[in-house]
Amino acid sequence: MVGTEFVGRERELKTLTRMWSRDTFQMMVLYGRRRIGKTALLDEFAAGKHTLYFTARQQTSAANLRDFSRAVYNFFDLPVSLPPFALWQDAFDFIIKKQRDQSASRLLFVFDEFPYAAMSEPSLPSTLQISIDHGFKDSSMMMVLCGSNEGFMESEVLGVKSPLYGRRTGQMRLAPFDAFDTALMLPFASPEDVVRYYATFGGTPYYLKQIQPDLSYEENVIDLLFDTSGLLYEEPLMLLRQELRDPAVYNSVMDAIGAGANRQNIIADKAGLSAHSGISKYLAVLSDLGLIERNVPFGEDLARSRKGLWHIKDPFFSFWYRFVSPHCSQVESGDGGIAARGEVFGPALDTFVGQIFEDICRQWLIRANRDELLPFTATQFGKWWGTDPRLREQIDIDVIAANSTTKDILLGECKWRESLDVTETIETLRFRSTLITGYEHRSLALFLKTDALVQTAKERAEHDMTVYGVNDMFKFVHP
Repeated sequence: MVGTEFVGRERELKTLTRMWSRDTFQMMVLYGRRRIGKTALLDEFAAGKHTLYFTARQQTSAANLRDFSRAVYNFFDLPVSLPPFALWQDAFDFIIKKQRDQSASRLLFVFDEFPYAAMSEPSLPSTLQISIDHGFKDSSMMMVLCGSNEGFMESEVLGVKSPLYGRRTGQMRLAPFDAFDTALMLPFASPEDVVRYYATFGGTPYYLKQIQPDLSYEENVIDLLFDTSGLLYEEPLMLLRQELRDPAVYNSVMDAIGAGANRQNIIADKAGLSAHSGISKYLAVLSDLGLIERNVPFGEDLARSRKGLWHIKDPFFSFWYRFVSPHCSQVESGDGGIAARGEVFGPALDTFVGQIFEDICRQWLIRANRDELLPFTATQFGKWWGTDPRLREQIDIDVIAANSTTKDILLGECKWRESLDVTETIETLRFRSTLITGYEHRSLALFLKTDALVQTAKERAEHDMTVYGVNDMFKFVHP
């Protein structure tokens, strides 16, 4: 298993540290689906600070209040055998009084898995709101409310109808790592292997920690995903059960998208839902969870475009529904390894990784833009697809970075292949780039898999084209 040393999250830590540096009451709302690394981030941030840290559990309100009482007593060096507080309000009042008595010491109060406590005690958000308004807000405390139930955090903590609405001074939805922070967790892997691992396990820290450095990519995939004892075999279904009321329906929708359905009516049909079954609701909920997203061609309005296509956003879930779900019966019968070796590892997997490689190239462009490595400062990123009126065929441009104000645009092609007709690829990109109008300054980019292809492309590229290889891209993390 990969080591547990804390990596990544520099921007998130800076945000938390900036809040901590203020001497007034601060309230951060931190949320994100389970396994994403919220607790690890908070542990790293809390190190060396005067911290009251409590994690609620799925239990009765009385049991959570009892555990919270013990955490409070322990924090203030009091006997944990003292009777628990009778009410949550009593517990908060006690903290407020103690904080006033110890005003010289800045307090960090972390309430982890807040939804568990609030769902067992519906009045808790109101109680906490009263405590903030009549005590905490006059202190120098920094409070962090954290939760894995994203729907609850957005409606019952951040929502307009929540008693806590307007009390936060910051909010952060923790997202999975991109491919480059993923590489920090896989120091044993080459850049090419990082791409394959990211395409398979995504950027969720818990998933990445399960990878065994002494096993090959194929062995890790079989052990974790194609065996009933694999730690990640049932992970997608477990998450759907935790977050959703009708996990079977949502699973069918995910299966349909994973199998290639990308338009709403086709997804509904493949999922076995009627046109009036509310497919849009299921898609919206999965989108809110960060599992799927609807993209439109670069330059079009997301709300108005009719060219939008749905796809699974998280690489791990995309891989699972593309390759694991169709073979669940073989996995259950003990033949998961046979299925993986015979039907997964091969051309289909290469094509899949190539699609994720496009996402990685866009991630690289975003990072390069921050570091001022692009020919201009970009304000928009995406990809484009549509019909070439000259050829009367569907085409696409893999990656685009642009600035509509300065009329600058960069258009790129991403090729995850060992061999390639480089000259034809350059000519095709140059030909397609003219379809995007409205920009005065154009630059082109090729993103290639091997150093040999990079060298060939550099010899044939003109001054307006830059060529990047996987090894070049990962110098962000492997200088």
